[in-house]
Amino acid sequence: MGLNIIEGLAFFLFVIGAFVYTVILYNGLVRLRNENDRAWANIDVLLKQRHDEIPNLVETVKGYMQHEQQTLLAVTQARAASMNAASISQKALADLQLMSALRGLFAVAENYPQLKANENFLKLQNRISELEERIADRREFFNDDVNTYNTRIAQIPDVFLANFMGLKPRQMFQVSHNDRRQVEVKFAAGQSISSS
Repeated sequence: MGLNIIEGLAFFLFVIGAFVYTVILYNGLVRLRNENDRAWANIDVLLKQRHDEIPNLVETVKGYMQHEQQTLLAVTQARAASMNAASISQKALADLQLMSALRGLFAVAENYPQLKANENFLKLQNRISELEERIADRREFFNDDVNTYNTRIAQIPDVFLANFMGLKPRQMFQVSHNDRRQVEVKFAAGQSISSS
């Protein structure tokens, strides 16, 4: 009879230990998923701030760059595409296109000394450049979080609980190799430069 009690107690302790271990794994996976969501929200906030600054920038340069309507149109279209992107991969591609369009605008602005001296333009250019740097930093944090999350849900024993929870691998905020090609910027006078 004493042996049955010891076996029962050992089984009970095993079940409790397995339950506690499962709870720890579950909480870790939930924490990682929430960190991913928070990291993405941080990027999204910065993308929105940049989207809000672009109309001011376009309005500021419009009067100076009347012969560069294609450049302004490219920025406006890239902004619209970026705002309408839904998935992370779409946002990454739209972000690359918007960065290229903005670089093209800033490169063309070099040909307009009056514009380069405009205080509003300089403030907006600095603000957008600052946002670009912050987006790049946040993208790195997000990709690190996604990598950790994807690794954890693929490892044993987490994979079993992740499948039960319906957790799927997430996409990193990156662009494909083909989408990294240089964009050519055309000047009104026929000159051209490449912007990467």
